[in-house]
Amino acid sequence: MFSIEAEKDSNYRYSYVSIANVLDVMGELDAVPDVICMGGWWLRDHHEYLHGSHRNAGYRGVSRSGTIFDKGRFLRGKVDYFSSSHERSHVLCAFGMSPLPKGTSCYALVWEGEIGAFYEIDAELNITLISDVLAQPGNRYGLLYGLADPSFPKDGPYPRASDAGKLMALASFSKRDVPTRKEKELLGFLLDGPYRKLSDYDDLSQAPHLNAGLEDAEFRNFAGIFSDAIFDVFHRFAEANLKRGMPLVISGGCGLNCDWNSKWRETGLFSEIFVPPVANDSGSAIGTAIDAQFRLTANPKIEWNVYSGVGFQSQSTVDNSKYDVFEKDDGMIADMLAGGLILGWAHGRYEIGPRALGNRSILAAPFEERTRVRLNEIKHREQFRPIAPVCLRDEAEKWFGCDRDSPHMLYTYRAKTDALSAVTHVNGTARLQTVTASSNPALHDLLVAFRSRTGYGVLCNTSLNFNGKGFINNLTDLDAYATEHSLDGFVIEGRAYLRKDSKTYQAYASSTLRNPD
Repeated sequence: MFSIEAEKDSNYRYSYVSIANVLDVMGELDAVPDVICMGGWWLRDHHEYLHGSHRNAGYRGVSRSGTIFDKGRFLRGKVDYFSSSHERSHVLCAFGMSPLPKGTSCYALVWEGEIGAFYEIDAELNITLISDVLAQPGNRYGLLYGLADPSFPKDGPYPRASDAGKLMALASFSKRDVPTRKEKELLGFLLDGPYRKLSDYDDLSQAPHLNAGLEDAEFRNFAGIFSDAIFDVFHRFAEANLKRGMPLVISGGCGLNCDWNSKWRETGLFSEIFVPPVANDSGSAIGTAIDAQFRLTANPKIEWNVYSGVGFQSQSTVDNSKYDVFEKDDGMIADMLAGGLILGWAHGRYEIGPRALGNRSILAAPFEERTRVRLNEIKHREQFRPIAPVCLRDEAEKWFGCDRDSPHMLYTYRAKTDALSAVTHVNGTARLQTVTASSNPALHDLLVAFRSRTGYGVLCNTSLNFNGKGFINNLTDLDAYATEHSLDGFVIEGRAYLRKDSKTYQAYASSTLRNPD
């Protein structure tokens, strides 16, 4: 029905749930709930990490017997309490949100910071761990970024939470696939045996790419080699141990690696592949709730919509003297985007999960490389980061070779034209989102209007957020962001605000607009 995530509304990424979040949840409830669920999560080396507690099912474990079900009370009502392990919640999230009907046998892959394992799910939803293929694949992946980054402490036990996503962008710059002898030794250290911090490397001072910097071409080459090597560990296991032709559901933060998701499709090992848009730990809460529903009703399937966050908070006011304000008109907004303006776009409820899918987005024309540069400047992030395209579903095959729905920006496709430079990564791929009139009507109508003016139903789409924080969800923050980050304006719930001091808007207005309200 809804999902409240602690980092959203401009809170810091990876924030812990707060009392304010709990109160927000209570405010959304129409009645005392039947059950309150708690996911399993404890720090490594704690007793509860391995064994859980009387209130927490712990991190590992996939059997139903490992869940906790107690009677309890909440707001003077009788409310049951349920806890599922972190591992099990990932599996239940992927299966419960997938289009696979109840009773479908399939495989599951959970790969994240800690877990890297395959599972078999039978028709009764019994989950069997097939093998822990590689421990801590996400942490191993992100750690390489820290090797080349001079600012990363080499004795740090874990990579920064954002580093894996950045390495995913850098891996696409790779132009070779064969490691040098020294790189082979480094690969062995990073992939063989238990996970270790960089300072455990015997010859760290002579390690390839140590503090080389993120612009170094040879480090970027190795980033691609390392990315392929991690995928190959899991691919080789799947080829040797899994039956062909079964469906696969994927969860865990590595499920957000679009290149790896596309590689799984290309293997041809599985009849279909499903990755939820909340493959990261935001999906673990949903998976715990699915597990509770399964226990109480024997039904592990849920209906869901990716736009199930909290609605935009526009009760505050802005200084309208800073803006030209218009009633929203898709044709006018499309003209502005085609004229080079970059606009914030907030509509309806925010997206669940970490990807902006057109409800908390920054939009721009997709044609010029300088637009990508400016977008990364607006977002205060590195220039090697790609910008994703959002595209009308009926044009996806024409421009990107995509012959299916791709509504959640989870796969890469190869651009089929040179005209879309702002949304084409250095290796010619794009992390595509497709839109239909039913999946996102407001964005669909804007794309149709943009196509009528430019011939392309495609726009740049990147997340509307302060660097290091979750989506903006209130007018005060959006007003500040527009000024501090040099957006040309923003559109919220039927009204467009264009900054009078924006040079791009001034140039557009002087030649196009007449009589603003």
